Amino acid sequence: MWSATIETHRRTVREAILETTWALVSERGLMSVTMSHIAEKAGIGRATLYKYFADVEAILVAQHERHVADHLADLAKLRDQPGAPGDRLEAVLGKYAHICYSRERHGTRELAAVLHRGEHVPQAQQQLADLFRDLLTEVSAAGGLRRDVAPDELASYCLHALGAAGRLPSEAAVERLVTVTLAGLRPPRP
Repeated sequence: MWSATIETHRRTVREAILETTWALVSERGLMSVTMSHIAEKAGIGRATLYKYFADVEAILVAQHERHVADHLADLAKLRDQPGAPGDRLEAVLGKYAHICYSRERHGTRELAAVLHRGEHVPQAQQQLADLFRDLLTEVSAAGGLRRDVAPDELASYCLHALGAAGRLPSEAAVERLVTVTLAGLRPPRP
């Protein structure tokens, strides 16, 4: 029981550090946040903070890893839900497009440069490509996918096309992008 209580406390402190750091960076900017600010705002000592993380960048990378894992889990849940493969594909494409749209509104290029050089990024990108490819393969087996392009190539096409959602002016434009992307995946009419 004692070790469970200690582990719960550690998770709570870690979560507080992650959330506090993200809030401070969002509010003040990356270059304006120090470990002292984080410790003070999280209500812990600096020594305690350093037991968890070496610097602000390490905290942000850990928060980003968690954020990316949550997105991948959400997309996998949509992929794995019951229903027709084409409907699940539409749900996954829509969710991913909205993730891309939202991502551009919640950060700076400076922050993105720090977060996207982490070791977790290539692995997450591969998981995402695999998720798309697997779902597209299912759609293909059901006859709902063009056959002149392999599913792994179409997965790459979808990821790049929907990544443009971050630069669109509105959620309505994001929905149109998803519609256009889906149209490009369907088999050509005879």
